[in-house]
Amino acid sequence: MEHRELELFLHLARTLNYGRTSLECHVSAATLTRTIQRLEARAGTRLLDRGPRGVVLTADGRRFTAYAEQALALWDDYRAGADESTELVGELRIFATVTACQTLLPDLLAPLRTAHPQIRLDLRTGDAAAALARLDEGEVDAAVAGIPRRLPQTLVTRPVATTDLVLVSALSADRRQPDHTSVSSPAGPFVVPARGLVREAAFRWLRKTGMKPVIAAEPDGHEALLALVALGCGTGVVPRLVLDSSPIAHRLVELPADPPLDPLTIGLCARRADLHRPLIAALWDLRP
Repeated sequence: MEHRELELFLHLARTLNYGRTSLECHVSAATLTRTIQRLEARAGTRLLDRGPRGVVLTADGRRFTAYAEQALALWDDYRAGADESTELVGELRIFATVTACQTLLPDLLAPLRTAHPQIRLDLRTGDAAAALARLDEGEVDAAVAGIPRRLPQTLVTRPVATTDLVLVSALSADRRQPDHTSVSSPAGPFVVPARGLVREAAFRWLRKTGMKPVIAAEPDGHEALLALVALGCGTGVVPRLVLDSSPIAHRLVELPADPPLDPLTIGLCARRADLHRPLIAALWDLRP
């Protein structure tokens, strides 16, 4: 059986609520229903009953819960190469943005490499907005990502950095002034991320200022956003960490924001259920 299917079943066995499991595990209700149906077909019995008082585990469902917990624990131990008499070996799949890989991960992971050099690190990059979803869905073992105001109960986090969010614009031809200084104008164009925490913070700030902004572009990533700003498409909202590490920072200028934008906290995130795994525990316990 697929490990993700067992993880979904165990989550549902804890919540006994299809809607909550669907929401917290980032799967559609239809996908969750089909997953349970496949497990029941393979087990040859009903594992859950839906009645007027909600969802309940059957007797077979309780036995299957014990099986699923043991199967996942054995798989985790196998993948981690867990043996108290030997050095930790295995693979850690870690998701981070390109900026986080360049600015945060070397210091964050250096103690782990020193203590456990046999651990293989598989670094995966992509859109910051997708980090926690990829973690919760089991695509990666840990993620370095912005921490939302409400973290899913299935995840835990440890803050590793805080960065301001800043307004940026393109420099004019004389390299002294921004191409447009209409940040206080409701008609001023803005470039904001298509999704994620920075987008949410940008619109909170816009509501505070009372602006009704024109959105010029909504790129997927912060690097693409800075490129559009440098081309004069509008005022951008980005983490200072991204701006400072950008190769085109010299073509941009920071603009004052009144009131200031909310800062972004970046954390090391993992699934709560994985903290017992030797590799995750080693990553979690070490400090840069």
